Amino acid sequence: MNILRVSYPRGSRKSLWSAFIATVIVIIGLVFWSYTQGQRKLAMKANPNKSVPNDTELRTRLGKDQYRVTREGATETPFQNAYWNNHQPGIYVDIITGEPLFSSLDKFDSGTGWPSFTKPISKDKVVEKSDSSFGMERIEVRSSKSDSHLGHVFKDGPQPNGERYSINSAALRFIPVGKLQEEGLGDYLPLFSRAEIGDQKSASPRR
Repeated sequence: MNILRVSYPRGSRKSLWSAFIATVIVIIGLVFWSYTQGQRKLAMKANPNKSVPNDTELRTRLGKDQYRVTREGATETPFQNAYWNNHQPGIYVDIITGEPLFSSLDKFDSGTGWPSFTKPISKDKVVEKSDSSFGMERIEVRSSKSDSHLGHVFKDGPQPNGERYSINSAALRFIPVGKLQEEGLGDYLPLFSRAEIGDQKSASPRR
């Protein structure tokens, strides 16, 4: 009986092995990338005991605009930033420490092109300082934990307190209500439950 043998050129075998090795390397790279992204996300979660990273680490971790705003006091371009027109319910945290700073419940449309709030989520989360830069007298707002520049507060906001906290999106990270528990901010969920109850009551017809 004659048996037909199929032989492959040595070059073909080499190509197959090269392709196989390349595929394995790509898969390992993707797994490693997914792992590092997951670790980075975990590291950014709210942690009151987390220390502020040093400048070298911040330069690596933050984007160019994020670093310029938070560490050099820059101001981002109005109407061309992440959260000026964000209407989702949730919490805005410090981009560096994950510390809760502002709530969507206090956010309003100021028409300025920057995220604007009537107040911080808690007064002890921010520090206000006199700012005489650029020939203007203003009140600078900084994060109390990371000492990051956030923006400025002005006395032209809506009532009852009449204040407008004009904050750079680059200094913040937004966490929607559905992610608060996952991000370690479940204690803030009742704020939104009470707001929903209030909305329902105001929408109910009077008898």
